[in-house]
Amino acid sequence: MRPRAWCGVLAAVALSATACGGGGSDAKETGAAKGPGPGSGFPVTVSDCMGAKTTFDAAPKKIVTSNAAALELLMWLGAGDKVVGTGFPPGKGAVPQQFQDRAAKVPVLGRTVIPKEKLLGSGAEVYIDSFSSMKNMGGMGDAPRPEEFKAAGIKHVFLKSTACAAMNKSPRTDLSGVTADIEELGRVTGTSARAAELVGEMRKKTDGVRDALKDVPQDKRPSYFLFDYDAGTKQPMAVCNRQVANAVITMAGGRNVFSGCDGDFKPVGWEDVVAKNPDWIQLAVRNRGSEEANRKAFDEAADFLKSFSATKDLKAVKEGRFLRIGSERTTIGGVRSADTVREIAHTLHPDRVK
Repeated sequence: MRPRAWCGVLAAVALSATACGGGGSDAKETGAAKGPGPGSGFPVTVSDCMGAKTTFDAAPKKIVTSNAAALELLMWLGAGDKVVGTGFPPGKGAVPQQFQDRAAKVPVLGRTVIPKEKLLGSGAEVYIDSFSSMKNMGGMGDAPRPEEFKAAGIKHVFLKSTACAAMNKSPRTDLSGVTADIEELGRVTGTSARAAELVGEMRKKTDGVRDALKDVPQDKRPSYFLFDYDAGTKQPMAVCNRQVANAVITMAGGRNVFSGCDGDFKPVGWEDVVAKNPDWIQLAVRNRGSEEANRKAFDEAADFLKSFSATKDLKAVKEGRFLRIGSERTTIGGVRSADTVREIAHTLHPDRVK
């Protein structure tokens, strides 16, 4: 695997989503600031990707997050004030506006993967991990071993919708894995009531899209290619059927052109993309920290497809059928995954999804 390609995938799965629509009303956003209350249902037992179990007798008071996505999720749950450090900190505009000031104050333990020594010496009671078990992360950092976590007194919790994606036994066509993560993290942090609210709001949005598209046959739904620009242009990186993006695209009424490949990510050839000749192409770039920088990156991705000999004659390229949606918003599960479903659905089916 080419290092540059995996660096792009790493960026795609490590940074938090950028908003295109809110995640709830003002009242709900205020509710997100609530912390755990009494009688939260402890002890709570959770498992990792391989089924090993961890038990919590009380909500942790000191949490470290692997990346901005996990940090944002804790803020939605109202447990953001428990975060004492993070890796892959959110860039400007990467988290919802109501969380930006708080997120900026979280100590940065690593600009990318947190060094093992810093993580083990952080004083955290729990580490929320979005990607440690992913095979492509193996060479990106010296992750602590289970016995090292135990010796440091740190419990290890995975956001399985991302960390365990490649291990899923069947394709992912809905957000059930994402909502399960939210509910589980709610139990761990004593914020189950808030987690239930968030999941309910997400389901309301995706159910609305499902109902609007219920009579559109599968073979009439447009084909869709997520172009991971930051994974490199020499060899495209496909999102396969175990990846969160496959669920987002499917729920939005599209057909992922690489839904036939098992796993999460897979390098393919441009000839494979040309053979698929997608109806729509998502220009998936990571957040650059400002609207101007993001716009420039989207333009660069579009210009590449328009000028590259292998892609310039693709139907989507010739007709300008591009979606400018950040890669993080599609490849990382979170509260705003439902908003991404709705945005893509509106673009693909504007007469049905307003």
